[in-house]
Amino acid sequence: MAVAVRGSRGGGGSGFGGFSLRSFFSYRIFVSAMFSLLFIATLSVILTTNPSTPHHDSALPTTGNAYMRRTFLALNSDPLKTRLDLIYKQANDHVTLVNAYAAYARKLKLEISRQMRMFDDLASNFSDLQMKPGYRTALFESDGPLDEDVLRHFEKEVKDKIKFARLMIGESKENYDNQLKIQKLKDTIFAVNELLIKAKKNGAFASSIAAKSIPKSLHCLAMRLVEERISHPEKYKEEEPSPEFEDPSLYHYAIFSDNIIAVSVVVRSVVNNSNEPWRHVFHVVTDRMNLAPMKVWFKMRPVERGAYVEVKAVEDFTFLNSSYVPVLRQLESAKLQKFYFENRAENATKDTQNMKYRNPKYLSMLNHLRFYLPEMYPKLHKILFLDDDVVVQKDLTGLWKIDLDGKVNGAVETCFGSFHRYAQYLNFSHPLIRERFNPRACAWAYGMNIFDLDAWRQEKSTEQYHYWQNLNEDRTLWKLGTLPPGLITFYSTTKSLDKSWHVLGLGYNPSISMDEIRKAAVIHYNGNMKPWLDVAMNQYKKLWTYYLDNDMEFVQMCNFGL
Repeated sequence: MAVAVRGSRGGGGSGFGGFSLRSFFSYRIFVSAMFSLLFIATLSVILTTNPSTPHHDSALPTTGNAYMRRTFLALNSDPLKTRLDLIYKQANDHVTLVNAYAAYARKLKLEISRQMRMFDDLASNFSDLQMKPGYRTALFESDGPLDEDVLRHFEKEVKDKIKFARLMIGESKENYDNQLKIQKLKDTIFAVNELLIKAKKNGAFASSIAAKSIPKSLHCLAMRLVEERISHPEKYKEEEPSPEFEDPSLYHYAIFSDNIIAVSVVVRSVVNNSNEPWRHVFHVVTDRMNLAPMKVWFKMRPVERGAYVEVKAVEDFTFLNSSYVPVLRQLESAKLQKFYFENRAENATKDTQNMKYRNPKYLSMLNHLRFYLPEMYPKLHKILFLDDDVVVQKDLTGLWKIDLDGKVNGAVETCFGSFHRYAQYLNFSHPLIRERFNPRACAWAYGMNIFDLDAWRQEKSTEQYHYWQNLNEDRTLWKLGTLPPGLITFYSTTKSLDKSWHVLGLGYNPSISMDEIRKAAVIHYNGNMKPWLDVAMNQYKKLWTYYLDNDMEFVQMCNFGL
């Protein structure tokens, strides 16, 4: 009985039960196959169908959009179609970029501009290129294989237009990009500033050359005077010095220069404006080369109204030698000569700060004689020092009557605000300078200085000058020149004079008021634009030429052009 039961179950499994299981699995396979076929069919329809949705923002026509939706099988089956698709995409990207710039140009109201028209033309050129019958038929509407030659020509035209689009966008980008505008403006400002700096350096260098050079007219005058001396030696024999040259009761002037015409103007302007010209004595010192022509000038054109003129050479003062004078010893050094003479012209404009200190006048002892006045004129008590580039407009005898309160130097101060203070002339990073002087101390001007020679001798100012000049042999305390050592030597022994005695700046400052000039006793053409040069400022030049001796025959012959 137990066997019968097992046999019934086994017979059931091999009969109706087995048939139902096989039918179930067959049915699932059939359904899966049907769904797979339906999915493939649907996908094929989707990929091959041309959608009718319009694309208003695209600059290219719908035939291109149709092409972009070709089946992956078609793309993979023909490499030329893949290549065409990439060309098309690149062109469409550039059309979009061009349209974006065109839209921004319209926003900026540039419709009538050249760039706006170029943007529109370029966008339509891309569209027209695809719509050409040859390209449209062979490339975009063809279901068969593409013609490689036609594709090559199409690609070349597209690349040409893309290249032009890039160039145009690159040129016009700065008009729409604020950052580019700002950067371009900065670059322009920087470039213009560089040109301005270069022009200033070149101008300063040219002005420096003009100031250092001897004009042809001055050279001509000196040669004519020497020729006169050679032609008529009997007229120019040496005379005994006049006792007035050492008379301390008279008004004495010191003028150190190698410029004959400039010295004559200074002397003439003093005499013409003095109340007692016969009491004025002028001590003119020049170099040996200009000694003869200077003497001939004052012999041919003697000073009017009884004034006295003494002309000497530096070499006549025998105590001025390198063993006594530190500057002469320094000028003989190879290092200082290299500083002057091995400075190339092409490098000079790079050092505009120190360019003025390379002026050859600093090599001349004439520029340093002002520190030896008590020894040059031992019998005098007071002397008025005048530069050769000044013009005197009033009687100066009042300067001798000023009480200097025991000070050595009477001068007009030049500081205003933070300008022309000691800090501008001396090296205050040096401990000696920093300890002894105040950087805010007010500077004063050389060019018109009344010196009390007795106080000078008592204060031993020349010894002070030698002390500091020896310390500055390596030029670490100050650059070259005479004003810095003057500021040091007379630091606590200078009395300030009223500014109306001395007005400066006529050789570089065009904005000095004429009222201030008319009220001044002495006007000073300090700077490079000297009144005897062509670069002089015309508004001030006539004040100097007024005292020029135009009747002198050599002045006319040498064509000063004044």
